[in-house]
Amino acid sequence: MKDSGLIISTTSVEEEVEDSLDSVGEIEWRKWVVSEALHGSRLDRALAELVPEFSRSYLQQLIESGAVLQGERPLTKPAMKVRAGDIGLIELRPTPQSQAFKPESMELESVFVDEHLRVINKPAGLVVHPAPGNWSGTLLNGLLALDPKAISLPRAGIVHRLDKDTSGLMVIARTRQVMDALVHLIAEREVSRQYVALAHRPWAGPKAREVEEAIGRDPRNRLRMAVVNLEHQHGKTAKTRFELIENADKGCWLRCILFTGRTHQIRVHAAHIGHPLVSDDVYGGSAAAAMSRQALHADRLAFKHPVTGEAMAFNAPLPADMRLALENWGLGYNGNKWDL
Repeated sequence: MKDSGLIISTTSVEEEVEDSLDSVGEIEWRKWVVSEALHGSRLDRALAELVPEFSRSYLQQLIESGAVLQGERPLTKPAMKVRAGDIGLIELRPTPQSQAFKPESMELESVFVDEHLRVINKPAGLVVHPAPGNWSGTLLNGLLALDPKAISLPRAGIVHRLDKDTSGLMVIARTRQVMDALVHLIAEREVSRQYVALAHRPWAGPKAREVEEAIGRDPRNRLRMAVVNLEHQHGKTAKTRFELIENADKGCWLRCILFTGRTHQIRVHAAHIGHPLVSDDVYGGSAAAAMSRQALHADRLAFKHPVTGEAMAFNAPLPADMRLALENWGLGYNGNKWDL
């Protein structure tokens, strides 16, 4: 390992990262020694060279909490200057972030798998990526347990996402070559992603409507997305096609086709045209038809295999909660059965 200015007294950083991932909940004491290269540096900067798997801000918290010792004396000021030859111990506790990329066994339905890629049917309620509030129990954790190849790939091979409460099909890469190819196919709009949704208010007018409105952060609520004017607000172009499958007295059953893949795109565009999704309280929907989560399901996925060139298409049947919701609204009986 290159000279970082600190002398590491035990194993390499890479080995210690692996150790930290294998020791959930355990405390590790690590020795640190300041070399001449870091003479006069701030304590937090010097420690960041020793333990790069932890952020500098987290190391500052450790310092302030008394977890960094020089002899018997805790060093509690991140900005204090260190000198060549200073020696001490730092108490490291695994952070939620450092544990995020751990394999976790879970039931995942694989619709298709070969040596290059996997197509899964994600259940509603499963978060795709680790993030604040969900550092474990995510699809990424499940993929790491399911596929030994996933550990060598960014995001375990995940190339697109579904919201936590959206169910349905996702394609996952199993090699870096295929991951790069799938990202390119999605960017070039050569991956067909289609959804079905149950929305409030009966549909009126033409049975198909294309919504081409930019999407960005809602300036009134940074936790939401919204249709924005790109002349005045930051955002990205977005396009969705909505097609009426069947109307009900209280709402409509829609097919939704993505031309772009923005965060919450279908939910934002549906609300924008006056048809918020059932039980999507973030975007104006309300509980109805016995649905306890947003009524959105990714039921179709089609693309050319990045390696073989074969045209591939997959369908995922409606989950039980959406079937029940359709029954409750009297939908699916006019020649339009659920699994379209």
